[in-house]
Amino acid sequence: MRQSSATIRDVARQAAVSVASVSRAMNGHSSVHPDTRARVMAAAQALGYVPHAGARSLSLSRSHAIGVVLPDLHGEFFSEIVRGMDREVTARGYHLLLSNMHADAELAAQAVRSMRGRVDGLIVMAPQLVAGGLDDALPLGVPAVLVNSQHASGRAAFRIDNAVGIEAVVAHLVAQGRRRLIHVSGPFDNIDADERRQGFLAAMARLAPEVEPIVIEGDFREESGAAAMLAVAERGLAHDGIVAANDMMALGVLSVLRERQVVVPGAVAVTGFDDIPLARYLGLTTVRAPTAELGARAVARLVDALEGGTLVLETQTIATELVIRATSPAVSA
Repeated sequence: MRQSSATIRDVARQAAVSVASVSRAMNGHSSVHPDTRARVMAAAQALGYVPHAGARSLSLSRSHAIGVVLPDLHGEFFSEIVRGMDREVTARGYHLLLSNMHADAELAAQAVRSMRGRVDGLIVMAPQLVAGGLDDALPLGVPAVLVNSQHASGRAAFRIDNAVGIEAVVAHLVAQGRRRLIHVSGPFDNIDADERRQGFLAAMARLAPEVEPIVIEGDFREESGAAAMLAVAERGLAHDGIVAANDMMALGVLSVLRERQVVVPGAVAVTGFDDIPLARYLGLTTVRAPTAELGARAVARLVDALEGGTLVLETQTIATELVIRATSPAVSA
């Protein structure tokens, strides 16, 4: 008999126990006598028996899969979150099942419900879902951790400190003497975009109260940053700083400024948010949001609960850090 073809019945015969006893021993049941477990494990090793992962999951009513639902699976921001999640699930013996969270509330709910019965727990990033839509989407009895989602009160959740991050950007630019700042925001129905926009307006009201703040809506994509910058030029809006709500839009802003031969940062300073890897290569001043850490911590919190812990129903805030680079140099001492 070849070792690779050994079955659970072969192990039972070798160890002189029932198939049920082998299953209980392999699954770590406390009812199995230590001597029996040792005999089963020795037989399995001698035969080269490897439990079938699917059958083991069924016997335990566990899939060892974590469902992850994100609003967009493209772009470096989401790649970084998934990278952090993947690192943590690998270390914990789980795997990820990814799905796209559509902007439409009903389609978003369908994406979450499609995970029911296939995963042990969920990590959901739903920045655009209202409270009722979120309640309808999350399956009953499936532990869930929310990331940067609206209406997370009373749930296990993580969020980025958006307001503090964007206020640090405004303070940095005002300290350079720049006051005619324009904010290129994310979509108005997105919690991250809303918090960053409100943070910008609050900081401008405090640090440059004599200036009328200008906000132009984008959608977090590079193309919308470029479109916003073209709109600024067409409307003749005076400005000496662009505060983009994320790095991808900031890159779009930079592309238009360079095409129009506007000196950065001499004439116009540009900042982003997230600190994606590409921002570092292009020298973009930005707000570092530790997205990989965010993903890893969400997984760790969920797996701890799945393995016998308690899912703490509170929101933990992830601190941000201003990273000054070439697109807005530091103020001289």
